[in-house]
Formats: sequence, structure tokens, C-alpha cells
Amino acid sequence: MNADLITPELVVLDQSLGDTPADVITALAALVTRAGRSTSTEQLAQDAQARENKSPTGVPGGVAIPHCRSRAVTQATLACARLSHKVDFSGPDGPANLVFLIAAPEGAGKDHLRILSSLARALVRKDFLATLNQAPTSEEFVQSIKEVLNRPKKTADATKASSAQASELNTKNEAITRIVAVTACPTGIAHTYMAADSLTQTAQGRNDVELHVETQGSSAVTPLEPAVISAADAVIFATDVGVKDRARFAGKPVISSGVKRAINEPDRMIDEAIHAARTPGAPIVQAQGDGHQSETSDTESAVAEKQSWGRRIQQAVMTGVSYMIPFVAAGGLLLALGFLVGGSDMANAWKALATGFSPTNLPSHTIVSDGETFTFERSGWLLYLGALLFASGQMAMQFIVPALSGYIAYALAGRPGIAPGFVGGALSVLLGAGFIGGLVTGIIAGLIAMWIGSWKVPRVISSLMPVVIIPLLSSLSVGLLMFLLLGRPLSMAMDGMQNWLTSMSGSSAAILGIILGMMMCFDLGGPVNKAAYLFATAGLSTGDEASLKIMAAVMTAGMVPPIALSIATFVRKSLFTPAEQENGKSAWLLGLSFVSEGAIPFAAADPLRVIPAMMTGGAVTGALSMMLGVGTQSPHGGIFVILVIQPQWAFLVALAAGILVSTLTVIALKQFWPSKANRLGASNHETA
Repeated sequence: MNADLITPELVVLDQSLGDTPADVITALAALVTRAGRSTSTEQLAQDAQARENKSPTGVPGGVAIPHCRSRAVTQATLACARLSHKVDFSGPDGPANLVFLIAAPEGAGKDHLRILSSLARALVRKDFLATLNQAPTSEEFVQSIKEVLNRPKKTADATKASSAQASELNTKNEAITRIVAVTACPTGIAHTYMAADSLTQTAQGRNDVELHVETQGSSAVTPLEPAVISAADAVIFATDVGVKDRARFAGKPVISSGVKRAINEPDRMIDEAIHAARTPGAPIVQAQGDGHQSETSDTESAVAEKQSWGRRIQQAVMTGVSYMIPFVAAGGLLLALGFLVGGSDMANAWKALATGFSPTNLPSHTIVSDGETFTFERSGWLLYLGALLFASGQMAMQFIVPALSGYIAYALAGRPGIAPGFVGGALSVLLGAGFIGGLVTGIIAGLIAMWIGSWKVPRVISSLMPVVIIPLLSSLSVGLLMFLLLGRPLSMAMDGMQNWLTSMSGSSAAILGIILGMMMCFDLGGPVNKAAYLFATAGLSTGDEASLKIMAAVMTAGMVPPIALSIATFVRKSLFTPAEQENGKSAWLLGLSFVSEGAIPFAAADPLRVIPAMMTGGAVTGALSMMLGVGTQSPHGGIFVILVIQPQWAFLVALAAGILVSTLTVIALKQFWPSKANRLGASNHETA
């Protein structure tokens, strides 16, 4: 299996592949495609470049390791270039002459990922780099890499044994500082393991430190032993993503950075960890947050911290929205199914129907509950099952605001923030503050929990902080703030917004529809899209007509981009790359289901043409939907919940108009203002 990862045809020696990282990545992606291991050079290059844009992959030694998982890759592959013309991948010691493209399938197995990580770890060894730089032929270059990939590793038992022996030898040596580290990068293939080996090799060359590293990568994660963590004097977090089970390290002095710093400055990070271990009042790990600090110098850290708060709160709100959406989707669809099965007239007595009857005591057309008589179009099993579905949906919808608040707090303060966040959200519902209150209480609960978590407490109390003390004190604080200070103002703000929405009609409604439609099509599942969706779903709990219209406009506009782009790929196939043509075969179904993300591959490949075209169609759909009075009680489902959308003809007219406008616009833009990828795709199509 290892031999299949790389062959001589996947190696280029002493050639120039261009002047930019994108040029080199595209050339290596072409090698992978020519070798029959990728279905699309463009898709693979796009995915690798997207990873490169997040964080440059240049590392010490004149090496760059662009890497990605891509649906275009059919077999885990390594493509290599030894460049005659160095290219700047933002490495710490200048441009790179050795470039390794690690291409893994989207669902790559752990064996392949483990093998690829072995290569990444070897690249921190100077002797290995010297061998690659001196290899005269592609065959010898490949053989050197195979020797590294096939080298046997220590077994888990051997690793634990050596760790135990080292700990035993150093138990009585007070000069030894015991450090535990966690490394993790977004892809989990290369930098995670390079950072771990860079720290480990540096520590092995020193006599003042004992280091144990946990790699939270794509291959199997072996957690640090609890005893090792307990004995540690300090912690290093070298991560670009959240640390899993961060609470294990609570109370330990901590040094945090991006993962690349551990590769570039391992000695300095170890020195900082030793200093933190010996300095009273040094920052300690709180059992909170899944965020990470970006790389900044000491002189920039204070400024960066101030600048990061707005971004951090924005990300927390988006996290809350993401966790809230499943409640909205499940609840909304259950409500829609309830109407479909039981009829719309059972909405007024759903609670009595769901709790007052049973499979052996089915309701008739007329029931009496609390002295009031209700008459229904349906009866028996249909009415009863409809009420059960509707009741389940109602219960799910009641969690919308608490979930929003709770997970905003979780994004800021980790697990200790969940309880006060949910409490704040529930109080927002109780006091009529709605989703505005949920946003505010989530942020407040998270900040309070984070602040309490920063208190310096004796180590014996620190274990109680995340599970008892922080939730208790922060929940109490949020409750008092809501009842004594914030509840009524937030409730008034919510009422004012609802009154404003209710008053909108005619041209003002069309303007709101245009704005919401453009927001839904701007970033297709990103923060702007989510903000529009949150605005719409938050009003559903009120049940007023204006809120139902806004929900319909948002859902209908969000359906436009995938459907329009799918149609465009069928109508003018030559204007799209092979990868886009393939995406177009399924994008229409995603659009009909109201999954706007189906358009993301098109927008990522050609944003200057796709996004404006989609926003134009979204604006048309949003305006028509509002002007024609389309409303829906279901926040998700697209065409599949059309039975609970009224009027249905207006919904279809608004949707069709937006799709038509977006399809014609994107075709026109690509036809008269073609991108480089379009031109290449067209020429390849003609050649074929």
C-alpha cells in the first residue's frame, strides 16, 4: 500500500513550475490527474489552494507541504517537485525548493493518513532533506521516501514503556520541567505531526525538559495518559483548531500558539513553557473555549487580543446559529408534517389532542377541552398522529432561543458556559425578549463564565470550577441581570421589531425581500447567509403573518443558487469546468431541498461571476415573495414542504423568476467575461 502512494511519474526534479504557490500546486495537481489518481486537476488544485490560503504551508528547510482532502482524489497520493526556481510558500527561512503535494481522498482511511503523516514527520530531519536534495533521479528520490514510509514505528506499548521509564528516571530530578503538548491543524495531515516531531526532537536534545506530545490529527489519536498530565508542570497548545478535551489540562500553566510556531520555534516555545511553569501568576489552562490564539509576536499580542474580540464574538454567534439550526429544521419539518397529516385546523388544540387521547381512544371531529369546543376537518388516526407530530415540533421549536444562547456561551467559554447560556435563553423566552435576548444572554453568559474561569484558585478547587462553580455563579449572574436590568428593555426591543415587521407592506416589504434575498445568496451558508436565516427563524415562534412571509422569502431565495447553477451547467456546458459540470448534476436537488451550500463549489471557483449573478436572482425572488404575500410555517424543506406554503402559486412564481434571472446572468457573465479556468475548460472540451 505504501508503494502506491508515490511513483517516479509523480516526481518532477530540477524544473521550474512557475512563480507562485498556485502555479506549483496546479502543476502538481496535474501530475496526480495524469497518473489517474484524480478526476479533476482544477478541483484538486482548488482544494489545496483553499487550504494554503488558510495558512501557508512553508516549513523550515526550504520545504513546502501543500495538502488537502478532496473529492477529486481517488487514491491517497504524494506528488513531489524539486524546483530549479524557488517559490515563496511563506516559510520561515525563505522560498522553498522542495514541494510535496499530499492529496488524500475526502473519506481517506486512517492507514493512508498515518502513512502521509510519517512523511510529514520525516521532513523535520535535516539528513532526510539532504538525501532528497541530492537524489540524482526520480527513482532514487522515490526510494528515499519509501524507506521513510516503510520504516517500522514504535508500538503503543513500547511508547508508553519508554515514557514511563523517562518519568521514573526524572522523578527526583528537580531541574527537569515536565511539559505536555497538543498539536493540531485544520486538515490534520501534515503540520500536526511536524509540530509534534519538531517539539519532541528539540526536547530530546536538551537535559532540562521532559516532553510528551498528543497529536490530534486525522489518524488515530492516542490521548496522553492522565498520570502524565497530572505530573506535568506546563502545557503547550500548538493548534489552529480547538483542543479536544481541553478540561484535562485545567489549572496548568499554558503557552498557546498556532501550529506552525511549534515547527519554526520549538526551542523558544519550550523555554516559554519552562518560564511559565516557574512563574507565579502565569496564564493557566481554563476548562473553556475551543478557540485558539493566532501567531503573534510578544509586542503585537496585546493589540491582537483587543482586535480579536469582535471577531471572536462574531464566531461565537455563528457557532450558536449552527447549533440552533438542527432544532429549527427538525421542529419546523415536524410542524409541517403535523399540518400535512392532521390538517391546519388542529393547530389550535394540538396540546389537548396529543395529551388527552391515545391509540385506543382516538379523537372524533369534535372535542371539548377546558370548556371550549373544537371542530376539525379530520378525525381518528390522522388527527391524532398529526397532533403528535405537531406537538413534537412545538417542543423542538421551544429550544431555539435557549440553544442559540447556550451554544454562543459554549463557543466563548467551553462546557462551563452551556448551563448559564441555556438559562439565559430560557429567561429570554419567559420575559418576551426572544432571539434578541438569546443573543445578548449568550454573549454575557460566555464572558462571565470565561472571567470566572480565569480566577486563580487553589488546585484542589480547580477541578470543581468547570462543573460546579462556574455554571452556578454565571447562571446566577445572568438570571439577576435579566430580571433586574436587561429583561424589559430587550422585550421592548423585540416587540418593536415585531411591530415594524407587521407594519411592512407594499414597496417597503419588497425592499426587505431584496435585502434578505441578497444576503441569502451572498456567501451561501456563511455568516451573512446565517444572519438572514436567524432573522427569519427567530420570528417563527411568534406566529404572526409578517414573520411567516419573511421566512418564506428567505427559504425561497436560498433555493435559487444551486438550482440556477445546475440548469446553467446543462444549458451551456462549455462555460463550466468538468468539476463544475459534475457538481451541476446534483446541485438542483440540493436547491429544491433548500441547501444553499450546493452552490459553494461554483462560487469558490469563480466568485466574481457567480456571486453577483446569484444575488441578483435572490433579490428578485425575495422581492416577489414578499410582494405576493408568500408565507410558510416551516423553516426548512424547500419544495418538499410546499403543502404548508401559501399561496403555492406565488411561491413557485417567485422561485422560477429568481432562477431564470440567476441562470441568464451567470451564463452572460461567463460568456462575455470568461475567467482563466473557463477558457481552459473550454479549450480542453474542444480538444477532447
